[in-house]
Amino acid sequence: MISVFLREQKCYARKELMDLFECSENQLDLIVRKLKEFGIVKFVRLSRAQFNMSELVDETIEVGALEIDSREYDYVFTFVGIVVVAGRILKCYPKYLFNVEKPIIELREICKVIEKYNSKEQSINMLNDYTENRSFNLLAVILFLMQDYFDNGIYNNSKDIIEVYGSGEILWDKTINETFSMLSNNRPYYVEIQTKKRVNNDFDYFKRLHECILTKVSKELREADLLSLFELTAIELTDESLYEFGNKEYILYRLENELNLQFNTRKQLVLKTLYSYIKHDGRLACIDEISFFGTNSFNLVWECVCKEILNNQLDMTLGQLKSYVRLNQDDNLQTKLIDLIEKPFWSTTNKKANDTLIPDLITIFENRFYIFDAKYYTPKLKYGEIPKGQPGIESVTKQYLYQLAYKKFIDAHDFEDVKNCFLLPTEEKVLKDLGEVSMEMFEELVLQNIKVRCIPASIAYECYLSCKKIDVRSLKL
Repeated sequence: MISVFLREQKCYARKELMDLFECSENQLDLIVRKLKEFGIVKFVRLSRAQFNMSELVDETIEVGALEIDSREYDYVFTFVGIVVVAGRILKCYPKYLFNVEKPIIELREICKVIEKYNSKEQSINMLNDYTENRSFNLLAVILFLMQDYFDNGIYNNSKDIIEVYGSGEILWDKTINETFSMLSNNRPYYVEIQTKKRVNNDFDYFKRLHECILTKVSKELREADLLSLFELTAIELTDESLYEFGNKEYILYRLENELNLQFNTRKQLVLKTLYSYIKHDGRLACIDEISFFGTNSFNLVWECVCKEILNNQLDMTLGQLKSYVRLNQDDNLQTKLIDLIEKPFWSTTNKKANDTLIPDLITIFENRFYIFDAKYYTPKLKYGEIPKGQPGIESVTKQYLYQLAYKKFIDAHDFEDVKNCFLLPTEEKVLKDLGEVSMEMFEELVLQNIKVRCIPASIAYECYLSCKKIDVRSLKL
């Protein structure tokens, strides 16, 4: 299989992708058509003279219809993670990684972050097609089977064995009713004590099938050079092949019957996953299928990471915040910090709307009020030049409005200081200060300008995965 690295939101020409994928124009059209169906790639009509830059921002992306001649377009990948399509393995890494061509270590950590953020969604997606004919995500199935095995072991059906003087539980009813006793001093003594022992059936059909499929998918991941990327150990449990378990219809029939007998949640999940795998003849090298692990909304992942590592308190009540805030007597301890933001009032209905401003995260520390907004941008900022790729005017104005929304609360509780800040990811190993953003109309309202800080993504991910916090003072606001 052909393995390539691709950077998110970088513009790729047709010839460039043909060289990377080692394919013809017709093959490339088939690949990008399938990728576009899943929102992994976008077509871009781009004048190189007009856009003299390798990275595109959203404003330059023009989605092309599939019916239009795709040769008029270049391509932008809007996905972070792993895609397997038409015998090609696409390793899509985030757009902020500029200085490394093959970021294996970085992508390995990013996959762990995505797994923590999106593990439930991945599991649900891969099992939808047990009852419905939806797109089958083979890579998600394989990763689930292997991780489940490492967590819970092999699928087992145990059986009870009755023994005489065994090591298991004594069956007194069976011993009294079915064996002879001897009396001594009017006390019964039983010559044969019946015991029950539960043993695993090593020749169980489904145990062997589970072992066979695990061995098979592990070999496929190793051949695709994905074991190390997902930090998985190769599994070699059996030499049996799927042909030894019967044809496809027979295996599915056996799995259906076993599902009707099992009520254990984990066993049902494993059986359904095996069913999906067999039903779709799972093979990573299949040229007609596409499977993936990752997300085309990595901005949401970055937002979640920032919330976790900076101790977001937006959904905490004032009662929970009493150790951080000097509360007043008229404060409602059940009110959440998010509920303090005013909602629009509509006079015709005499009611307030449900929607209002929602900041990404609020942190209160040492009697200081911090308003953060996680921004997944890679701005190009040079002194004397117009900024490019920066958060737009709507992001700037909303950030000022967040502070304005909390101004009454801030003034009433005598906070020593208020800080407003954009949080961006960077591939560098140290915090990067990108100055601040300001608008005079908001300065007249005595609002703080917006600081801009780039947090080392590797440090942020390490804290996120280990459930640690970053000291807000390290941002040097």
